[in-house]
Formats: sequence, C-alpha cells, structure tokens
Amino acid sequence: MKYLCLGYYNKEKMDALPTEEVEGIMLECQTHIKNLYSSSNVLMDVGISQEMKRLKRLNGEIQTESGMPNQLEKVIGSAFILEAENMDKAIQIASLHPTVQVKRGEQLGWEIEIFAIDSFDLKE
Repeated sequence: MKYLCLGYYNKEKMDALPTEEVEGIMLECQTHIKNLYSSSNVLMDVGISQEMKRLKRLNGEIQTESGMPNQLEKVIGSAFILEAENMDKAIQIASLHPTVQVKRGEQLGWEIEIFAIDSFDLKE
C-alpha cells in the first residue's frame, strides 16, 4: 500500500525566525532525512514552494488564480510518498521524518498527515 504524507508548518512562526536560525534547524533535519531514506520505503520526497496556482472550472471554462494556500497559518512544506504494509507501519516510517523528530518543530507547528492512496498504472 502507498501513503501520501504531508508535512505542515506554522508560516507565521517560521517567518518570525532569523534566517540563520532557520538554516540551523534545516541543517538539523538532514540526519533525520537520511534515517528516513535508509528505510528504503520512501518512493518520493519533495519540498513544496509557496508559489501556487489554483485551477477551477467556472462558467464552463478553466480559470487560473494566483495566491497563497487557503490555510495561511498552516502551510504544506513537504510531501512524500512511502510504501508500507499498513497504516501502523506507515506511521512508524513517517515518524522518522524531521517534522516529528526535530524538537524545535513542536514550537513551530510542524506536523504530518498521512493518507492511504491508490496509484494508477499510467502505462496502460
């Protein structure tokens, strides 16, 4: 089974930190990222930029909007897909991620959501 994991942070709290402090926290994340990857269950891991476009259908046409995500306080900072036998195993693997390993993350609103996902064979 595959799982989509979304890592969130509190934008206001992160933005309030000096650049050097953020860089130090990100450096601390590297050890945990290596541990996560060594599980060999991670299929993909990406950082999410805050630049985004929203597409929607309106009056029969596709409209494009620019802007920030709807939840300004809590924004997605990372997304990763992992493979695990069940949700309990997915939780165990995702718990290696810096979002829940770096102590400072608790004060900065870091958290992970885990979703079971279906994947589709695009080669058919």
